[in-house]
Amino acid sequence: MSAGVKKDFPATKVMSGFMELLPEEQIEFDLMKDKILETFHSFGYTALDTPVMERLEILRAKDVGETATQIYEIEPRGEQTESKSGLRFDLTVPLARYVAEHFADLSFPFRRCHIAKVYRGERAQKGRFREFYQCDVDVIGHGSLSIRYDAEIPSIIYQLFKKLDFGKFTIRVNNRKLLQGLVDSLGCEASTESILGVIDRIEKISSEQFGEQLKELGLTGEMTDKLIKFFEIKGTNAEVLDGLKSFNVDNQDYIDGLSELVTAAEFMKALGVEEDYYKIDPVIVRGLSYYTGTVYETVLDDYPKLGSVCSGGRYDNLAEHYTKEKLPGVGISIGLTRLFHQIREIGLVECSKKTAADVIIVPKEDANIPCALSVSQLLRAGGFKVDVLLEDMNIKKKFKYVDRKDSRFTIVIGREEEDSSSVTLSYKGEGGKFEKLQVAQSELADKMKGLC
Repeated sequence: MSAGVKKDFPATKVMSGFMELLPEEQIEFDLMKDKILETFHSFGYTALDTPVMERLEILRAKDVGETATQIYEIEPRGEQTESKSGLRFDLTVPLARYVAEHFADLSFPFRRCHIAKVYRGERAQKGRFREFYQCDVDVIGHGSLSIRYDAEIPSIIYQLFKKLDFGKFTIRVNNRKLLQGLVDSLGCEASTESILGVIDRIEKISSEQFGEQLKELGLTGEMTDKLIKFFEIKGTNAEVLDGLKSFNVDNQDYIDGLSELVTAAEFMKALGVEEDYYKIDPVIVRGLSYYTGTVYETVLDDYPKLGSVCSGGRYDNLAEHYTKEKLPGVGISIGLTRLFHQIREIGLVECSKKTAADVIIVPKEDANIPCALSVSQLLRAGGFKVDVLLEDMNIKKKFKYVDRKDSRFTIVIGREEEDSSSVTLSYKGEGGKFEKLQVAQSELADKMKGLC
């Protein structure tokens, strides 16, 4: 380029609706993701990784409402592909396609978990993204699936959010059959789904608006009063179940839903879900129409404005659009990108760790680098993550680099250390005070493990 000629560089700001993290943020994000996967694995769920692209006919096989208009379609260049394709908008459709495709090779009940990015071409808003991680866990049956799995799912939520340690949380549990049966028993001509749609908004609108919207659907005052009385059932989980039993609805869906709810509660107790961490809540509907039984929503008690941080439920037939086999399932999903964005904003996560390394090794001179590399291999073999500073810079700049990274351990190797086959180990002791030790290289890994 000629001197004095200004070059125009493209804008480097990330596109709207996409999250890009600084290293310290990425470290905390990955720790959350690892804890989620670790919890899923602890319940015996196998991690899958399906393609990010699917045929459009697969993505559009089911009426997915507004989401159908948000699919990112792929426009290939050059060689024509076998069919049009798009980016997945959730992990449920790929699961349905996967189970239908590999049905003969799978053992049922089939347990799978999947943590991956999905894409939706919606209008980007604060806390909503076009590209985001979802963390799904589902168990799929063939023909039928025991209601006992409806208790295992909230036990996964319980174990996970205990591990994430965001404070007290509540898993709100209901069964859509209860509401389906109750609404059907009213004898209103309006569709059940339209009435459930109003019920799903009950916590977001006033009681007057609730009554007015039901009236617009053709419900009489007596019908509305019965619904309101149903939603006034409160108390402990046992008291709520007793209230639901005594509500006296003569409808098979209602009876079945109540029986399933009682069974789920019994097995949740057996799985160690503490009573104080879940709530039988007749208000919970879950807006997605494919849920047909138990439904879940999880809220952080001290941060109710965040809304549900983990939700899901049971569905009758996962892959009905791809196979004649009946494949009922139950599962949950966590929108990890949105959740991380929210907890970071309210200060629930402290993004202070500047490096993934447990230890930084600083050779004082270039001549000390071979020894530093040898020590790094000993520590990696001992399970430590190691950063060796190989850049040619003065010692002052090297220690400035170490200070900025703020790792748990720092090892300095100079001529004296090499001659004595030792290292100078610096670490944070009690109260964050730095301590120094001279440690033999052969004993280094064990010494550091003892300090961890």
